[in-house]
Amino acid sequence: MMNEQIVSLAWTGLHLTPWKLIGLTGAFMFGSRWLVQFLASRKAGRPVIPRLFWYMSLLGSAMTLSYFLFSSKQDAVGVLQNLFPAFTAAYSLYLDIRHGRRTRAEGERV
Repeated sequence: MMNEQIVSLAWTGLHLTPWKLIGLTGAFMFGSRWLVQFLASRKAGRPVIPRLFWYMSLLGSAMTLSYFLFSSKQDAVGVLQNLFPAFTAAYSLYLDIRHGRRTRAEGERV
């Protein structure tokens, strides 16, 4: 069912399946995280990476990874291309959350 064309979107001329929509949404999210980083850096006047960047990285990687794993594509290149960024994003998000908690706790003690 997830690999069958969405008939209601046939008018677009594209062969869209639920898995393809998940993959496209993930790719869009993964790519647009750079816009989030650009806007945050512009606002701060220096290079910064907001937490939303890591959430978008993790979710975008997970969505495109699931597309390459579970759709009819079953593409090993796509799996590898999205597996490593997912781990990196998850670890960076973990560090960002942990550092944020520590910073807030230290600020409350002062």
